[in-house]
This record gives sequence, structure tokens and C-alpha cells, in this order.
Amino acid sequence: MKKYYMFFGEGSKVNQIICAILINLPVFVYGAAIGWMSPMTLLLQSKDSPTETPLTDTEVSWMAAVSYLVCVVFDFVMAFLCDRIGRKLTLIFMSAMGAVCWIIKLSSLSTWAFILARAAVGVTMAGAYVTCPLYTKEISEDSIRGVLGTLVILFHTTGNLFLYVIGDYLSYHTILWVCLSLPTIHLVLFMMMPESPSFLVRSGKEEEAKRVLAWLRCRSEEDTEVRRELQVIKDEQTKDEKSSNFVLKAVLSDKILFRAFRIAMVATLSREVCGAIPVLNFAGDIFNMASQGSGLQLTPNQQAMMLGAVQVAGSALASSIVEKTGRKPLLFSTSLVSGLSMCGLATYFLAKQLGFFAPDWLPIFTLCLCIFCDAAGLQPVSVILTSEIFSFKYRGTIMATTMATASVADFLQMLFFKPLASIVGIHIAFYFFGFVCIISSVYVLLVIPETRSRSIEEIHLDLRTKKEKALDDSANLKKIEALEA
Repeated sequence: MKKYYMFFGEGSKVNQIICAILINLPVFVYGAAIGWMSPMTLLLQSKDSPTETPLTDTEVSWMAAVSYLVCVVFDFVMAFLCDRIGRKLTLIFMSAMGAVCWIIKLSSLSTWAFILARAAVGVTMAGAYVTCPLYTKEISEDSIRGVLGTLVILFHTTGNLFLYVIGDYLSYHTILWVCLSLPTIHLVLFMMMPESPSFLVRSGKEEEAKRVLAWLRCRSEEDTEVRRELQVIKDEQTKDEKSSNFVLKAVLSDKILFRAFRIAMVATLSREVCGAIPVLNFAGDIFNMASQGSGLQLTPNQQAMMLGAVQVAGSALASSIVEKTGRKPLLFSTSLVSGLSMCGLATYFLAKQLGFFAPDWLPIFTLCLCIFCDAAGLQPVSVILTSEIFSFKYRGTIMATTMATASVADFLQMLFFKPLASIVGIHIAFYFFGFVCIISSVYVLLVIPETRSRSIEEIHLDLRTKKEKALDDSANLKKIEALEA
């Protein structure tokens, strides 16, 4: 019997952790690409811009928005590639596109080059929230899949903060070379990582799947736990073969799958319409208003670094407690607190408008609380939940559908938030976000099942109504009676 562990004890989780970190390294690169907009927009629109003429607001708006439009299409492309060529090759393609983004920026200072580079970011955005969560889930054992699943948000927020910091200290071209080095290093290192065991089984490579599982679990190929887990993957895919070949048709026609799909969509929309996106975009104005009379003066990039640090703190907290608290309590509490913080922020604006006293620290506190809750629960748990409530056959398509929906929601918020806020009042907008979050917390409490350390069969059993469970029990009882007779 071969041993796939040397320095670590049998059953060690270290290989899964190494693999998950390398899977999510392109998310760090994506986070840096998103964070690049904050310090570099100020530079590119200033008189010291490295371009011949400073960029206009329209050009910057297209740079910011184009990645979301590209992401809508590539969500489905990445899901298709995941199922066709495998998780590993798709991730390598995603990392290569991350490198392309920085190469284009190094090659040209033209506006078209900036927009094209941001379009490449849309591809990595799709991969970050379709390929990486799928891949991470399929290499993780049940006891740590939640912790490893939160890495996608931790790496995203850390990438943001990394760029905010170096953007304040390094030159324009130095930043680009530093960022290009990251996907380049990843492409070399990831060649050594294995394909997902689930994809290998689907491809008929059962022996290779067993070797990969043995390496990931630090056990021998003949270990009982490895053989059991391999059988679970085979049983899951055998069950999938009985359903319709058209994934969305199967989801819409099957009651349990449709309920799971509805949960995934509600969780996704709740995280996108919690107020975090407009709060991040409106942060400068909020900080400026809050600083009046308080003595707090922060530059735009210092504001970005402060929010980036809050995001990293939230995602780090999620990584450390998600397996202890479970998905449901964490999602419920962060939804509720985020809703209350949005209502507090709205009340501040309303009080100021009506001429009443409102403490200057309130908008800063509520803004940071909203961002913290978004990173600590709404973002990571919704991604983990979606990957856990569907089997291999449906996982890629559902992740693509929910991510495409999220991209459209983000694009519309970026486009219409400020005009609508000016028309109806900023307090109405934030009361709306608060209402969405509070309703979401009630939905989590009443509808969403706990998925921590549970199989898909156990999760889907919770999605059955009492009547359906009673009918199943009755049918099983009749089968037992028939066998005894």
C-alpha cells in the first residue's frame, strides 16, 4: 500500500489546505484588480496622470462597469469549461486571464487598453465565484469544507487591501509588475495540484480519483475512509444520471431542487442588495459628512484602506467560526445586524435632513458594521451554501446562474444608485437596503436549512414538507411490510 503522507500524520488536512490556498490565489489577484481602481483612478484623473491626458468620468465609469458586463457572460462560460475540460484547466485559464489584465496595462496607456484590461477582470471575477468555490468544495472533506469555502472572500478582501496599501506607496508601473508576478507564480505552482476527484470520477478515471483522494486526505489508497468517500461521489453521480440532461429543466421540474435553487437565489440577491456595494461607492461622501466637526480627516485612499481592513477582519472572522457556529446562525446574525446598521445610517441622514441632532460617529460606525457583516457572513456563507446544496451535475450551472444574477444586480446598483438617491433621498435608499436585510434574516431563520458537515441527501431531506415526509414514511413502511410478507 502506498502512503501519501510523510511529514504529516495520517488523516492530516494539510494537503487540502495547501490545495485550497492555491485554488484561491487567483481570487487574491482578482481582489487586487478590483482594488486597483481606488488609488489608480485618483492618479489617472489627476494632472500627474501617466497618460497624456487625465481620464474623464465617463471613461472611468466604463472601466468600472465593463467587468460586470463581461462577468455575466463568462459565469456560464466558466461553468461550461469546468464541466467540459475540468476544474484544474479552467482555473489555469482564469489565472492566465489575470496575467493578461496586467500585461495589457503594462503595454499601453490608451483608454481602450484600460477598458480591455478591465474586461479581462470580468473573466477572473466569474472564475473567482464559479470555479474556485466548486473546486474548493470538491477537494474538501466535510469537517473543513466551510473553513476552506470562506477562503474565497478572505482572499478577495485581502487582495483589495493589498492593492490599497501598495497603491499608496509604490509607483504606477511598479504596482503593475508586482501584480503581474502573482498570477505568474500561481501558474507555475498550480501545475503540481490535482484535478477534482468528482470530475475524475465523472470522466471515468476512478483509479486516479482514488489516488487524488488518498493524497488530499493523507491516507493510503486502500483506506476505508478513502473508499467510502469515493463511493459517495459515485453514488451522487449515478443518481444525477437519472435526471434530465438539461440541468435547468431538471431543477425547475423537481420540487426539492427548485426549493434549493430558490434558496440559492435569495441568498445571492440578499448579499448583493444588502447595501455593501453602494456603501463602498458612497463611502467618500459619508466620511466627508461624518468628519465635519469631528476632527476626523481621511484621504480617499485612507478611507479605502480602512474599509479594506474592516473587510479582511470580517472575512477572517468567518474563516475562524463558520464550522463552530454553522452556516445558518452566521448568515442570520450578519443579515440582521447589517439590516439594523443600514437603518441606522438611513436614520442619520433623515435626522440631518430634518435638522435634528445626530452623532458624527454614527455613519462611520454603521458603514464599517455593514461592510464587516458583508464579509463575515453574507458573502462567504451564501457562496458556501450554494455549493453545498447541489450535487456535482447541478453545481456549476447553479453557481453560474446565481453569479450572473449578482453581476446584473451590482451593475444596476452602480449605474442607478446615485441618481435614485438624489431623487427619493439617500435615507430612503438605505432604509430599503435595511428592509431587504431584515427580511432576509427572517427567511434564513424560517426556510434555509443548516448544511454544516451534512450530506446532500440529509440537506434535501430538510427541504421536504411535512406532508412529503409523511408520504415517504408511509411508502417505506409499506415496502417493509411487503418484504416481511
